[in-house]
Amino acid sequence: MVAHLLRLKVALLRNSMKRTPWQLVGLIIGALYGLGILVMVLVGLAVLGATDSALVGTVLVLAGAALFLGWLIVPVVAAGLDMTLDPARFTTYAIPMKSMLTGLALSGFIGIPGAITLLAAVGTAAAWWRHPVAAVAALICGALAALTCIVASRAITAASTSLASSRRFKDVSGIVVLVPLMLMGPIIAGISSGITDFADFLPQLANTVSWTPLGAIWAVPAAIASGAYGAAAVKFLIALATIAALTWVWKVCLVRALVTPAFSGTARRNPGKLGFFAMFAQTPTGAIAARCLTYWFRDPRYSAGLLISPLIPVVLVFGGSQTGGMDAVGPILSYSGAIAAFMIAWSISSDISYDSTAFALHLASGVCGKADRTGRVLAAAVLALPLGLLFAIAGSVVSGTWAQFPPAVGLIMGATGAGLGLASVLSSRFTMMAPLPGESPMKSKPGNSFATVLVQLGGFVGAGVLAAPVAVLVIIGAVTGQPLFGWLALLVGLLLGALYVVLGIRIGGAQYERRGPELLQSVSVDR
Repeated sequence: MVAHLLRLKVALLRNSMKRTPWQLVGLIIGALYGLGILVMVLVGLAVLGATDSALVGTVLVLAGAALFLGWLIVPVVAAGLDMTLDPARFTTYAIPMKSMLTGLALSGFIGIPGAITLLAAVGTAAAWWRHPVAAVAALICGALAALTCIVASRAITAASTSLASSRRFKDVSGIVVLVPLMLMGPIIAGISSGITDFADFLPQLANTVSWTPLGAIWAVPAAIASGAYGAAAVKFLIALATIAALTWVWKVCLVRALVTPAFSGTARRNPGKLGFFAMFAQTPTGAIAARCLTYWFRDPRYSAGLLISPLIPVVLVFGGSQTGGMDAVGPILSYSGAIAAFMIAWSISSDISYDSTAFALHLASGVCGKADRTGRVLAAAVLALPLGLLFAIAGSVVSGTWAQFPPAVGLIMGATGAGLGLASVLSSRFTMMAPLPGESPMKSKPGNSFATVLVQLGGFVGAGVLAAPVAVLVIIGAVTGQPLFGWLALLVGLLLGALYVVLGIRIGGAQYERRGPELLQSVSVDR
C-alpha cells in the first residue's frame, strides 16, 4: 500500500505537468533553481568543514533549526500548499493507518521542496569531512531530520484541520503571519542592533537550541566530533522522541479528521444585510463594484493584498531612515503612497482568475465589457486612492511642510490610473492558475509561476512607463526646488490617470466581449 501511494503521487505529479506547457517549463525552472541552491549549499558545507568544528556545529544547528521552523510555518501560511495526496480523499478506503502515515510521509519527498531538503540535510556530512565518524552520523541524522521536517509539516496541517475548516481562521491565520514576514528586515535589523557581540551570542544560542527539538538532531554530529558521546546520545534520543511525538499527534489528528466531517449541513443562518450592495446603484456596474468590494474584505486572497500594501511604505521608510536619516522619512512616506495605491490597483489584473468558474455568471447574465471593467475599477479605486492620499498627508505632517503634497498626489493619481487601466486590459487577455475560492492566498500551482511572472513583470514595466511623465516632473521639482513643477505633476497626474482608466476600460471591455468564452474556459481548467 505504501508503494501504491508513492506511485499515485508520482502519477499525479506527472499528469499535472501535462496540463499546459507552462507548467512543465515552470517545474524545470524550479528544479534548476533548487539544484542551484543545493549545489551552493553543498559547496558551502564543504568549505565550512575546513574551519573549527565548534563553528561548524554552531552554523549547522542554527541553520537546521531555521529549516525546521520553516517546515512548521509554511503549512500555516499556505494551508494546503501540497495536498496532492489529501487524506480526506481516502476517507472511503480501508487503508491501514500505519500504511497511510508511512506513504504520506515518504510522498513528501516527491517534489522539489522535499527532495532538496533531504539532499541538503544528508549533505551536511560534507561539513564533517575531517571527522569520518561524525560524517557517518551526519548522514543518518540528516535523513532523520528531513523526515522530521515532513512529519512536522503534516502534523501541524492535520492538527489545524478542525480550525482551518472555519473560514474566519483561514482569513486571519494566513494573513496575519504575512505581517512579520513583510517586516522581517526591520525586525532582524532591530535585533541585530541590540546584540553587540554576535561572536559570543550565536554559540550560546546554538548550544541552547541543540538541547531542544528544533536543533537536537543537527547537534549530534558536532557532539561526536568533539568527543562528547554521552551528549550525542542524549540529543539523539531527544530527536527520536520528537519525531515519535509528532507522529503520534499526526496520527491522532488524522484519525479524527477522517471520521469527523469538517462541515455540518444543519446550521441555519439568518438573512444578512446587503452590505456594499446597498451603497452602489442598482446597475450592472454597481453590482460588480459591490461584489468586488465584498471580496476585498471577505476573501483572504484579496484581503492579503489589502494588508501587505500599507506595509510596503513602512519597509521603505525604515530603509530610508537608515541611510538618509529622519529627514528622509517624510518624503519617502509621501511618495511611497503611490506604490501602496498601485499595488491595490494592480490587483485587479487577477480578478477574473480569482472569480474561477463563477465568472460564468457574468457571461450568462450578459454583462457588457464596459460594465465589468468599470465595476472592478471602481472597487479597487475606492480602496487605493484613500490609502495613497493617507500616506501623502502623513508624509507632509511628518515633514512639517505641505510643499511635497501636490507632487505626491499627482504621482499617486498617475500610478493608480496606470495600474487600473493596464490591469483592465491585461486581465481580459491573460489569466493565471490562481488559488481557488476558499484556498490560501499563498497557494501556487506547479508551472504557473513562470507565465505569471512574465505577465506581471510586463505589467509593472508598462505601468512604470505610463507613470514616467509624472515621475519626471516630481524629480525636476525636487531637484530645482520650484513649486511650479509640483503643481504640474499634480495636473499631469490627474489628466493621465483619468486617461489611462478610460482607455483601459474601453480597450479591456472590448477585449472582454471578444474573449469571454476563452476566459471562462481558461479559468475552468484547474478545478
